[in-house]
This record gives sequence, structure tokens and C-alpha cells, in this order.
Amino acid sequence: MTIRLYDTSARQIRDFDPVKPGCVSIYLCGATVQAAPHIGHIRSGLNFDIMRRWFEYRGYEVTFVRNVTDIDDKIITKAREQGRPWWSIGYENERAFNDGYTALGCLPPTYEPRATGHVTEMVEMMRTLIERGHAYEADGSVYFDVRSWPGYLELSKQDLDEMRQPTEEGITGKRDPRDFAMWKATKPGEPDWETPWGRGRPGWHLECSAMAHKYLGSVFDVHGGGLDLIFPHHENEIAQAKAFGDEFARYWVHNAWVTMSGEKMSKSLGNSVLVSEMVKQWRPIVLRYYLGTPHYRSTIEYSEEALREAEAAFGRIEGFLQRVTELAGKSVEPAAEVPPAFAEAMDDDLGVPGALAVVHTTVRQGNSALAADDKDAAVARFAEVRAMLGVLGLDPLDEQWVGESDQSEDLHGVVDSLVRLVLDQRESARARKDWATADAIRDQLAQAGLAIEDSPQGPRWTLGAR
Repeated sequence: MTIRLYDTSARQIRDFDPVKPGCVSIYLCGATVQAAPHIGHIRSGLNFDIMRRWFEYRGYEVTFVRNVTDIDDKIITKAREQGRPWWSIGYENERAFNDGYTALGCLPPTYEPRATGHVTEMVEMMRTLIERGHAYEADGSVYFDVRSWPGYLELSKQDLDEMRQPTEEGITGKRDPRDFAMWKATKPGEPDWETPWGRGRPGWHLECSAMAHKYLGSVFDVHGGGLDLIFPHHENEIAQAKAFGDEFARYWVHNAWVTMSGEKMSKSLGNSVLVSEMVKQWRPIVLRYYLGTPHYRSTIEYSEEALREAEAAFGRIEGFLQRVTELAGKSVEPAAEVPPAFAEAMDDDLGVPGALAVVHTTVRQGNSALAADDKDAAVARFAEVRAMLGVLGLDPLDEQWVGESDQSEDLHGVVDSLVRLVLDQRESARARKDWATADAIRDQLAQAGLAIEDSPQGPRWTLGAR
């Protein structure tokens, strides 16, 4: 068994070789908590939740760190605009992010450090970098000297001489306009902390370098985040950490965006879809299916039509599980192992689409067994499906979805009673050979989003495309 991952720094899929045998260490750039999360934010958490679950299924002990950036220019700006303390903005939105992660079934991280709790580690890192000639103080700020580190831009493969000055940084006190701020001198009305170079606050890039070092040491396995973080954030993290003396991350894994009309989903563009609103319209487990089942390196183009298709696809899986539960009871546990084809897909750069194809194939086999009254085969397929869904965090019978499953079962019972009345009318029409009426009833149910299957045991309905 060999897990393979696409390493952004190498631009290729590589065999996974952990720092410590049997263990996996993952650092994921988490939320900058200036506002509530949209589904693009949560996608990253979902993708790396699935990575973590797969490593754990393969027997690794996983340490998963997801930080919180709770001090940032945007947070300060929002606080000023709303007339609120900066920390209240951060705390409110940190809770909103955690609510979103929980709602969509993400396991809690091993550690979830806040940037403001690690200023001491940041000061120590800056002190070392200044002593080694890789950073310097100017007017109370501390900058990283990008020309002092020959490996700068090794991740994004850019040419330093062709880079432009980042507009948000300013140029005051810099030796080179491309040097980036590790520490920003205090400004009136802004939060600040004491350092040997005066009062100020941390730069975004320094926060992650310091926290990754504290919780995962000088070398760890996987550093994750969205594609938009490759430059400047991850590039600057690497420069700081390696100049400090760390080997840092051995694999860089980046998830693609959720887009709307071809544009990256973003609050600044006004095209974001908040998780808190989405869970009022769609079952959270369906949202997880929608966001978590495309390949993590594939862009998701948001649309309600795509969500309806995801709902229908998951409904077919859930319908099979429900029918077997009605037949065999709720005591059937997931299989001890997933099917080999599922494992092969997941081992190949977390190939969730290929793995999901195995799920749907197994569901079809299970439905065929039900139609043939082969209870043993149906139960065997049921156990395999649950094992695969468990790895993806999508098993509706799992404890984490119990509340939603109970609600779903109650709703399903009401809908089933109503649909049965209509199906009885259809069966009466078929009995008197009134095919036009029977077909019209079936078409009306299809328009309502219900798929009807005629079986030897009578008609069955499942959720289809709405």
C-alpha cells in the first residue's frame, strides 16, 4: 500500500514517505476570521478532512493542525467600520467557521492555535532571522530580506526580478520593495504587542511559520491550503521557516476554488454563498457530498442545478441504505475494509471521484440483489457502502449525522405516505390497463423530483433530479 499525493513544489504526484513511520503531520492554513465563511472557505476544510480520514483508515496516527488568523488588516478594518473591538470580530467569526466545519461533518483538529497566542514564538523567529542576516528592522517594522534567501519563490517558480511590489505592504523603510513585512509597527488605535523593536503586530506570513514550528517541529509531512495561498503566503512561509533553520513541509497540497460564473468565490467580489444560509436550504450531508466529492484539485462551479444533482445522487445511495435497513434492521455494521477498487482510487492522490464511482456501482449491485430477493448479497453490499461512506464522512447512519438522519427519517416517512397514495392510484390505473393515466402519474412524480422503479415487490420511489 502506497499513498500518492500531488506535491505543488515538485509539480508532480509523489509517493508519500512520512517523516516518522506510521505517523502523519498536517498543517492547514485555516480561517482569517474577518467575516463568516462561505462554501469556498469550507471546501478546503472538507478536502483536508477527507485526507485525514484516509490516512487514519490506512493506519496512520494523524496530527492535524488548522490555525486561526485572528489578527489581520481586514479584521482591523472591519472593527473600525463597525465600531467594535477587533477581538470581538475575530471571535464571532471564528465561532461561525467552527459551526460550519461541524455542520458539514469535519472532525475537530488535533490543535487549533490562534495567531495572537503565539507572539512569543514569532519574536523568537524574527530575532534569529535578524541575527542571521535574513531580516531587518526599519521604523519599528521588521522585514524579510528576500534576496538573502536564494531559494525564495521555489514553490511558485516565479522570477524575483520580474516581481512587482505588493500593493498592500507599502515601501516605508524597505531595502527592496519586494521585501515583505514580518512585523508591522504600531499605528494609532490598532492592537499591538511589545517586542525588542517596539510595539506592533504580526504579519500574516510570520504567524503560520511560527505556529507550524511550535506544533509540528522543524519538519513535518503536509502543508495544505487553497491555490490562492501559494503566493505570497506559502512562498513567504517557506522563506522564513527555512532561513530560520527548519526543513519545513515535505509535501505541499493545494485545493482548487469554488467559483461562480467563472470567478473565484470571494466576499470582496460579492459572489459568496454563506454556509449559514446554505444549511437552511440544503441538508448538511448533501452539502458535504457536493463540496467533498469532486477531486480536490478540480474547480467547482457553483450552481443550484449542480447541488440538485448532488442531492439526487446522494439520495440514491441513501435510499439503498434505507431499504436494506428496513429489511435487515439497524444492526448491520460497516465492513472492516473498503473494496480494493475504492482503496486504489483513494491511494492515487485522494481520487474521490473514482472512489465514489465504486460506491455507486456497489449501490447498483445492492439494488439488484434486493430486486432478486437475495438478502445476504444486499446486506454485504450495504456493509461495503457504509465502510466507503465512512471514509468520506458521508455515512448517514454514522453517529455524527444521527440528528439529521432522524429528521430525514421522519420527513421520509411523511413523504412516503403521500407518495404511496399516488402510487396506489397509479397501480389501480395499471390494473385496469389505463396506461395513459399510469404514465401521466409517473411523469408528474418525476417532475416533482421522484424516480419510480417497478420491482417484483411493487413500485419503489427514490429521490431523483428536481
